[in-house]
Amino acid sequence: MAIRVKVLGCRRLVLLFLFLGLLLEAQAGKIRYSVSEETDKGFFVGNIAKDLGLQPQELMERGVRIVSRGRKQLFALNLRSGSLVTAGRIDREELCAQSVRCLVSFNVLVEDKMKLFPVEVEIIDINDNTPEFQLEEVEFKMNEITTPGTRIPLPSGQDLDVGMNSLQSYQLSSNPHFSLDAQQGSDGSQQPEMVLQSPLDREEEAVHHFLLTAFDGGNPARSGTLRIRVQVVDANDNPPAFTQAVYHTSVPENVPLGTRLLMVKATDPDEGANGEVTYSFHNIDHKMAQIFHLDSYTGEISSREPLDFEEYTIYPMEIQAQDGAGLMARAKVLVKVLDINDNAPEVTITSVTTSVPENFPPGAIIALISVHDQDSGDNGHTSCSISGNLPFKLEKLDDNYYRLVTEKTMDRELTSQYNITVTATDQGTPTLSTETHISLQVTDINDNPPVFPQDFYSTYILENNPRGASIFCVTAHDADSNENAQVTYSLVEDTIQGVPLSSYISINSDTGVLYALRSFDYEQFQDLHLRLIARDSGNPPLSSNVSVSIFVLDQNDNTPEILYPALPTDGSTGVELAPRSAEPGYLVTKVVAVDRDSGQNSWLSYRLLKASEPGLFAVGLHTGEVRTARALLDRDALKQSLVVAVQDHGQPPLSATITFTVAVADSIPEVLADLDSIETSSHPDNSSFTLHLVVAVAAVSCVFLAFVIALLVLRLRRWHRLRAQTSASVLAGLPTSHFVGVDGVRAFVQTYSHEVSLTADSRGSHVIFPQPNYADTLISQESGEKKDFLSVPQSLLEDKKETFSQVNLL
Repeated sequence: MAIRVKVLGCRRLVLLFLFLGLLLEAQAGKIRYSVSEETDKGFFVGNIAKDLGLQPQELMERGVRIVSRGRKQLFALNLRSGSLVTAGRIDREELCAQSVRCLVSFNVLVEDKMKLFPVEVEIIDINDNTPEFQLEEVEFKMNEITTPGTRIPLPSGQDLDVGMNSLQSYQLSSNPHFSLDAQQGSDGSQQPEMVLQSPLDREEEAVHHFLLTAFDGGNPARSGTLRIRVQVVDANDNPPAFTQAVYHTSVPENVPLGTRLLMVKATDPDEGANGEVTYSFHNIDHKMAQIFHLDSYTGEISSREPLDFEEYTIYPMEIQAQDGAGLMARAKVLVKVLDINDNAPEVTITSVTTSVPENFPPGAIIALISVHDQDSGDNGHTSCSISGNLPFKLEKLDDNYYRLVTEKTMDRELTSQYNITVTATDQGTPTLSTETHISLQVTDINDNPPVFPQDFYSTYILENNPRGASIFCVTAHDADSNENAQVTYSLVEDTIQGVPLSSYISINSDTGVLYALRSFDYEQFQDLHLRLIARDSGNPPLSSNVSVSIFVLDQNDNTPEILYPALPTDGSTGVELAPRSAEPGYLVTKVVAVDRDSGQNSWLSYRLLKASEPGLFAVGLHTGEVRTARALLDRDALKQSLVVAVQDHGQPPLSATITFTVAVADSIPEVLADLDSIETSSHPDNSSFTLHLVVAVAAVSCVFLAFVIALLVLRLRRWHRLRAQTSASVLAGLPTSHFVGVDGVRAFVQTYSHEVSLTADSRGSHVIFPQPNYADTLISQESGEKKDFLSVPQSLLEDKKETFSQVNLL
């Protein structure tokens, strides 16, 4: 195995030496060809067979082949034609780069002779490459204050071709500021340079654009371009400049907050910080600076607070623009505010009277009013008015002044205070208005007298009232006020039955309460008529009066008074005659009684309280008539004693009693005879005296009868005159001939009785002469009217007492 390795190594050495020998031999005569680059595959290069002295068919037979050292085979042998052809596309620039000559060397081996023939093929350059620059665009920065003549080296172009096909020249596009100058390099290449010919102005032209063109010498010539951008670096040689010296804008005063009102614009042709403009207010009022906001970068002016036309119609501002290097410019801004109707009229009461008397004359000035509206135009035009049906009017003066005056006379009693609403209205859209109120007090004058609610007052009081009792209260109202309405009361002086009124009645001067100064007696007077005066405290005082009637109401304070039969003064009973032949119902006598009270208190009723012979006599309940209830019998006593009670209808009822004797006899002499027969005669002279006395009594009775008839006639006439409309009596069923009217009372008058009071002793006998019988008091049936009772006049009773004296038989 080791021996075999040694043998192979020896063989390789032999072949190497052989190849080197052939190579040295080939170098002695080279075969040279030339071919253009970029030819197609199989392009004929040269007739290698001929140059080797061989026939084309011999190339295969003799094993002719190309031997190259490790490079790509660029050529090939066409064994059929014996020619050397290209094995593919040949790129000279790839093979030889920028070498002037591009030679491709290889050897052709004739294998049968082991002989090498060197071949050298020159690749001929064609203009297949365009001049190129490494960059498509190049940028330079030059300060605008760079001096002319300054050179700026430019990138060189490259052309892979050689010779005339390589880069031959440069050309710079036309530009007034720069020119092109190509310098010859040490290697013979051209170095283009750009030369500044005139000063640069960044503000005029900040960037310059050029084209640098590189041309080769091929035919046709090829060229390549390079874009050149020259950035002119700014020098702060320009201040900011506003687009306008004065900016104007108009906005309504109700513009929303934050609304963009205006934008100012300042330009600075410089660049960078030198061209960065900021905005600020300059010399602006502090308050205005609070209203507006200025964006320092954009120049936008917006509202920060509400605008007010009434405060500023135009807002003047000065805006300052400043670049980064401190250069400044200023412009004015005028913001005109358009008025809207946002202000209601202002009403000012310049002068006012708060109180006036009610007799203030028409046309008198109450107040001076000023109306002002801060708006303008129609928004500021105002009108003024007052509302309601008031006794006032407004009169317009100059310069939006008005005066409020009275239009008619006022009456405090109708309206004591006026609340006057003054309305000021502008003419804007929408209309705005303001109201102000004036309170006017109408002071009183004494133009109203006290007034009583009624024209006439009537009141009632029970008799026997306590002294100082309150009777009635009258009140007068005075429509005035304060002291003009302070009313005092007094009585008009008068007399009652000759006694001053002031002794009966008093009045509280402040309250109008009437007081009784004494106890009233209905039987003394039934009514009081007086006049009251109400007087105010004004100046001069005014007064009025009113009539007051006080009616005294009756109380049952009087017992019935028995007028007949009258009681003898010696304590004995009276005597009435009844004939023995009296039939039942015979009128023996009539008990006549009166009650000084009135109404129900004076209604009387009669009853037989006691009789010595019960059932013999009866008493009329309402008439008081004593009549026989049955016929007299012989067994009946000649002397009957009766007790009759008279009672009124008051509450409580009051009563009186009368005791009298009824003598049963046909005549007085018979009575006397009967009595004489009974009595023991101790004085024989008394019978003669008694006879004379009886005759005298009969004569006086006749005279008295005539007097009573005349008096009754007069009373009847008077009664008919005063009581023409008096209704019929409750005793209408009785014959009218039995009654006589005296002061409204019908008294029954039918007979005259003779009372003879006899005792056992003729000296104790007495005779009561005839007296008229008066019936019960009868009340008028006039409903709703004051009832008066008829009482026998006191004077008549006194006359009767004087005329009919009692004769005591001693």
